Amino acid sequence: MLPLKQSADTLKDKRRLKWACRRGMLELDVLFEPFVDEAYDELTEQQKDDFRQLLTCDDPDLFAWFMGHEKCPDERLTKMIEFMLSRVKV
Repeated sequence: MLPLKQSADTLKDKRRLKWACRRGMLELDVLFEPFVDEAYDELTEQQKDDFRQLLTCDDPDLFAWFMGHEKCPDERLTKMIEFMLSRVKV
């Protein structure tokens, strides 16, 4: 979980973004941190906004969405989740 609840706007600074990727669950850390290092700079501005919005969500929700236990209620965030998962599948 983020130390302080941050808005997507405060995460435009890449250093803050990388810090926000450090989650309370290892399963999320291994998804978010490499994604920022390897793919974030290549995203469209809309995708970057969606990713930053995703980082403002609570860890239990993120875990459930990424593991497929629940469906994310936001279509744009669902697309970002699917995109991120497609990059880590072998």
